[in-house]
Amino acid sequence: MGSSLFAGISGLASAGKQLDVIGNNIANVNTIGFRSGRIHFGDILSQSITGGAAAGMQVGRGVDVAAITTQFSSGSFETTANATDLAIDGDGFFIVKDADEGSYYTRAGAFHLDNRGYLVDVNSLKVQGYNLTGIDPDTISDISLSGVQSEPSATTEISMGLNLDAATDTGETFNAAQTVYDSLGAIHSLKMTFQKTEGNGYWGFKSYLDNEAATAQTYSGLKFDSNGVLEKVYSSSVTGTATEGPDTIYTTAGDGTAEITVNNQGQLYKPTIAPIVLTRGADENTWTITGNGGYENMSITLGTVGTDDEVAIDLDGAGGADITFDISTGTWAGDDTIEFTIAQTEGDPADVKLTMPDIGTDAIIGDGGVVSWDLAGTTAEKVTGYASTSVIRTLVHDGYSSGSLKSISVTADGTISGFFTNGQTSDISQIVLADFANVTGLKRMGKNLFGPTVESGSAVPNRPGSAGMGEISPNSLEMSNTDIATEFINMITAQRAYQASAKIVTVTDQMMAELMNVKR
Repeated sequence: MGSSLFAGISGLASAGKQLDVIGNNIANVNTIGFRSGRIHFGDILSQSITGGAAAGMQVGRGVDVAAITTQFSSGSFETTANATDLAIDGDGFFIVKDADEGSYYTRAGAFHLDNRGYLVDVNSLKVQGYNLTGIDPDTISDISLSGVQSEPSATTEISMGLNLDAATDTGETFNAAQTVYDSLGAIHSLKMTFQKTEGNGYWGFKSYLDNEAATAQTYSGLKFDSNGVLEKVYSSSVTGTATEGPDTIYTTAGDGTAEITVNNQGQLYKPTIAPIVLTRGADENTWTITGNGGYENMSITLGTVGTDDEVAIDLDGAGGADITFDISTGTWAGDDTIEFTIAQTEGDPADVKLTMPDIGTDAIIGDGGVVSWDLAGTTAEKVTGYASTSVIRTLVHDGYSSGSLKSISVTADGTISGFFTNGQTSDISQIVLADFANVTGLKRMGKNLFGPTVESGSAVPNRPGSAGMGEISPNSLEMSNTDIATEFINMITAQRAYQASAKIVTVTDQMMAELMNVKR
């Protein structure tokens, strides 16, 4: 009968422990990432009433708490507006470290950036992962967003969507300018000047960087068909000779006595049907056109020998020098001539290589100083020659300046991507998760943290979504997995068990009192 008294007392103690577990579960019903506990009971070693080992003659000695295990079933998710609020959809734990490099594991993903740019939890422990922009992106370390910025990228390719009005008068121009960047992120202006030429559907063009003409370009003009569709690109070249006196002939590849320079403004839209000939008159300041080569509107600007040292030709008569001659050397006499022809090369629409002038710094622009105009590729913006107002529809380029981190987002595999003030996005870091061979062997460390034990085994880190790890759910927090309804039921059963155990103690006491009264 004494055993029943102690059995009842053990029932009281066990039911009290169960209420402790239930109370803790209910108290943490709103704790982010909390894992509820479950109590397990076991009977105390029985004794034989016969003093032997007969199984049928054993009486139990009460109940004891066998174990209190942590339940690692997932909790429900709460959506938040914070990009660094993260939840794990599946197995695994976030890895966090304290100032002494001690590692802890948690399901509570309420993270934020501290004043030094580290991703930390509410306990100021640093979240672990891969820093993809660091020197060693495959080493697990503190995730830091401090000083992260987007490096500048030089413009190497441009494209323009525009219409060039077919009704434009010969010689009129249309400008299309856009912002481009050098390798240091400095801003420049790349302008394309289009000029209507004498031929139907022909537009010449010239490129300028910060109003300084390109040093070379692979084509100098566009040709549109009768439907306003870009049909050809073309370029022009000039070859010629010059006579100084009746017996001496110089070519442009010679000593430069009459150096021919083509400005590539685009008026050179057609080859000459005959040589263009300039003749010096008796007056050293007089040059006349004795052959126009088929350019009916050609005009000449008379330079002053020894002062301007230049003769300039305007092929279409619309103004501007299309071809110039340097006559600063040699002795020119009356009837000396300069004779040249214009050759044209046409081809199907193709990308145009623009060799940019020196920008005067250590920075470069383009690919080795060459910017490509995407005119014929699959990504090229459309250029038309319709009889409607000349207009720019789109301007595209691939360069950008440096940028500061503006906001971040997190993907399912834990990758933290940054959006920068220069409009670029790039991957910055990747969160790492850890799992254990026996998660029930983990030790509670308080503040939603767990620590490894011999029973749990060592942590096995992996990227989210791989090797059985759960995926990351951004803008979410995992709630407590406490089931209120279940806890209330458990509380009722614990209460009944406590009452029943107390009754055993009471009845046993009454029986012992009756035994004491036998002697009366």
